[in-house]
Amino acid sequence: MDALLDTHLVRAAKVRLMIFDVDGVLTDGSLHFGADGEAMKTFNVHDGLGIKLLQQSGVQTAIISARQSPIVTRRAFDLGIQHVLQGVHDKRVPFEKLLRDTGLDAEQCGFIGDDVIDLPILSRVGFAVSVPNGRAEVLRRVHHVTQAGGGRGAVREVCELLLRAQGNYEAIMAQFLG
Repeated sequence: MDALLDTHLVRAAKVRLMIFDVDGVLTDGSLHFGADGEAMKTFNVHDGLGIKLLQQSGVQTAIISARQSPIVTRRAFDLGIQHVLQGVHDKRVPFEKLLRDTGLDAEQCGFIGDDVIDLPILSRVGFAVSVPNGRAEVLRRVHHVTQAGGGRGAVREVCELLLRAQGNYEAIMAQFLG
């Protein structure tokens, strides 16, 4: 098991851009609809702080989501996520755009997803992650599966793993420990 963890840490150490799916990753996958038909999503504040800490360490962040949602746009703005690509069912298209825009190659990217629509990106990135309730086809093909579920701290877990793998965890935490 230690060798497997070491492999994950080596992959995580190379990540310069961490990409997040939304439904099932940044949220628990539930969609709540108000009386006017507006979809509502619930985000985890611990995940949000994890993203901010990762950005502090110099890792860029992005969202790629098949659904188009003003709620996601707002959450991304609040978190300072630079790259927000929504409303594209074929996630390869926004992924290729991200690579062009950032000048990075796929090996320098991490992606956390949970469903088969995410497989085209998960199969290309250097560090592929899923949540424990991801689809079986996804779980068989990723490098790492979080302990926490989507919308329940999985993103924070990945952010802290990246910080540790890149040797930045202690320095980032020092601001809180005095």
